[in-house]
Amino acid sequence: MGTVTMFAGSLPGLILMSLGQAMVVVCVCFDMVRVLSVPKSHRRYVASTVFRTLALPSILITGVSVLIDAVSWSWQDVAMGVFLMVTLIFRWHHDKDEDNWWKGKGKKLAGWARRQLGTRTVAVPAVG
Repeated sequence: MGTVTMFAGSLPGLILMSLGQAMVVVCVCFDMVRVLSVPKSHRRYVASTVFRTLALPSILITGVSVLIDAVSWSWQDVAMGVFLMVTLIFRWHHDKDEDNWWKGKGKKLAGWARRQLGTRTVAVPAVG
């Protein structure tokens, strides 16, 4: 775990963590826009789509940040990171009926994957 802390303190680690934290801030800002927008509007649709797209990576980045803070014995940062992670998870699961680009894509992507990964039948010409 010491190598994780050393990497987080290096220049590439700091750059990656800064980009990750910036993504978390963008995710939270789009969630705020989604909450404050008029229902069924284009602005809410776009904000919901961006939030749904960035929510899972933001949760993962926050989890890595909490792990690094725990290894560094920075318990106040651990508490704030866990609070942020729980808030993101709650907001991600709270409004499932919201209209966004991802709505209905699960079945379409599953069908596409079944078609791509399924056995292909190739017609072989008869010999004779």
